[in-house]
Amino acid sequence: MATIAANMQAVRERIERAAQTAGRIASEVELIAVSKTFPAQAIAEAHAAGQRAFGESYVQEAVEKVTQLSDLPLIWHFIGPIQSNKTRAIAGHFQWVHSIARAKIAQRLNDARPAHLPPLDVCMQVNVSGEDSKSGVAPGAELELARAILALPRLRLRGLMAIPEPTPDMQLQRRRFALLREIKDQLVAAGIQLDTLSMGMSDDLEAAIAEGATMVRVGTAIFGQRQKA
Repeated sequence: MATIAANMQAVRERIERAAQTAGRIASEVELIAVSKTFPAQAIAEAHAAGQRAFGESYVQEAVEKVTQLSDLPLIWHFIGPIQSNKTRAIAGHFQWVHSIARAKIAQRLNDARPAHLPPLDVCMQVNVSGEDSKSGVAPGAELELARAILALPRLRLRGLMAIPEPTPDMQLQRRRFALLREIKDQLVAAGIQLDTLSMGMSDDLEAAIAEGATMVRVGTAIFGQRQKA
């Protein structure tokens, strides 16, 4: 437990320094602890160290942990690719979905969101690196998808998410994050209210915060090297 608590503190200090360098307030940046492949016990330890929001990518594994930890006041974020046959489970167990890239998936999540729960907070994933292997709507196509999501009453569009191709080049990191910020600004200018930029992970959160991230998704720096799912 001491290790996860110490790691949590170190990540919070990185966020604080990055925000200060960018002339921002650290409280503007929410930390999502990416707990995929790690056991419920690790999540409980992070919670004991003050963490509330957790990110998962594998639906069956995530649902088991949501159930196991139902006595804790946690906020669950789905951050992985979404298969059509998994939308019901996601809609029923998560408060946030970061990775919507198709109107069909948005429609299925909307239709599956239980009536007794509030609308599902969602982000559109944008493929800012242009990788063939990466999920996300292509830059330039996000307005059409945003309008499709806005028409769905059980979803609440909050912002954008990106997972750029890894690079040690901080200037390149910043350019890709800047692209996501610029797309958000364009959507806002088109009359779409957005407040979330989900971008930045263990190796590039400083660049993301410099470009306006409001959520960073950190796994390795908190829990250690990821276990094979």
